[in-house]
Amino acid sequence: MFPQEFERSVNAELGEAEAGRLLAALDGRPVTSIRYNPFKLSAMPTAEGGGLPCGNPVPWNRYGAYLAARPVFTLDPAMHAGLYYVQEASSQFVEHLLRESLTDRDGELPGNIRLLDLCAAPGGKTTLYSTLAGPEGLVVANEVVKQRASVLADNVRRWGVGNVAVTCNEPRDFAAYKHWFDVLAVDAPCSGEGMFRRLPESRSEWSPAGVEMCASRGRGILADAWDALKPGGILIYSTCTFNRRENEETVAWLAENYAVEPVAVDVPEEWGVVCGDAAGIRTFRFWPHLARGEGFFAAVMRKADGRVKRETPRARKEPLVEMNRPESKPLAEWVNTPEAMKFARVGDNCYGYYRPVYRDVVALAGGLNVIYSGVCMGRIFNGKLRPDHALALFHDLAPGCGTASKTEITRDETLDYLRKKEFADPSRLAEGLNLLTHGGVPVGWTKRVGHRSNTMLPNSFRIVNL
Repeated sequence: MFPQEFERSVNAELGEAEAGRLLAALDGRPVTSIRYNPFKLSAMPTAEGGGLPCGNPVPWNRYGAYLAARPVFTLDPAMHAGLYYVQEASSQFVEHLLRESLTDRDGELPGNIRLLDLCAAPGGKTTLYSTLAGPEGLVVANEVVKQRASVLADNVRRWGVGNVAVTCNEPRDFAAYKHWFDVLAVDAPCSGEGMFRRLPESRSEWSPAGVEMCASRGRGILADAWDALKPGGILIYSTCTFNRRENEETVAWLAENYAVEPVAVDVPEEWGVVCGDAAGIRTFRFWPHLARGEGFFAAVMRKADGRVKRETPRARKEPLVEMNRPESKPLAEWVNTPEAMKFARVGDNCYGYYRPVYRDVVALAGGLNVIYSGVCMGRIFNGKLRPDHALALFHDLAPGCGTASKTEITRDETLDYLRKKEFADPSRLAEGLNLLTHGGVPVGWTKRVGHRSNTMLPNSFRIVNL
């Protein structure tokens, strides 16, 4: 059953016959899709290769694929190793928007891009943006709720590109970084009508008052963060809902109150995406009975150009302490390209950063609550590194993995490790630190001491109740 007010709304929007097809689709079987990590895989994993039962590719994302069946993802070591992310197909469309808006003649994004993903948890779009930005770019992934920010940080660690700073701030806090970002992505908190198929329980939580509250909240977020986007920069606004109040009317409100320009985006008709217009700004709707995915809305626009200077607020604190070459020597042997990185201490932990973005992270950490950034390397004891779990999942981990031994383990052993169980046969491990791999892919660290092994998996990565 659907809320009566919702049915009336879609009938008014689509007409009774078309609305009937939409409601029938929302009562159907959800579509399952993933997006693989090109920093760890050269191609989509397949069932023939021991991977997932992948079907057709997601047409608007180079790394996306539909699954022929939905596996128990929690029991797939490849997911825990960051080889792919389970992401709804429609939401992967933001890659197409970004590439159409920013790529050069060679189809590449500009180097040193700064992208603010303002409502980022749990991390699907963040990891997508991280892939697109590459080692020379920086993605700032913000989540205002502390617990959700921790989940976001874990997914960033798992993805392992090393170019994300996770923050836990109010949107208004970013206004001090005036004209700082090349891209502002706002996947606004919404009434969730587009998830009625995947999450049927959300139907009972829907109300017209909730729609109004979400529309107001989305506009407040846009207003608070607007100054952080540079003139000429790109804004991607999205929701997972259908109603015009949160979607087209919010885009029109933005166009009426701020200086924005349309961006031309080509969308092939066979994708089933319904293109529209709100105050001259192009919009994109995913209706589940027309496009293969859940409900989704997006709009893209450019902030009107102007000659302005980026402003970085004066640092209130200096949490990053840069390490010199002798200090960072115990770290350099653990990464494949140490010359491309700078190393710093944050409290007792050591972190690695790609050189092009290090100063940007320092500037952010001086004024915002940065809870994770770059790649956490671990802690140095007596001149040796005790590696962090994030380092095992870093795509640029050195083939020799520092001073650790490599040990290949079975699928069952991997799942036991992810449940934080002791290694069944410690004699298979080398004495001391071991990098455990499954299918040649790192899954984490363990340490053998005599006849025992100590699992070094953080509790937040542990499989529970399966």
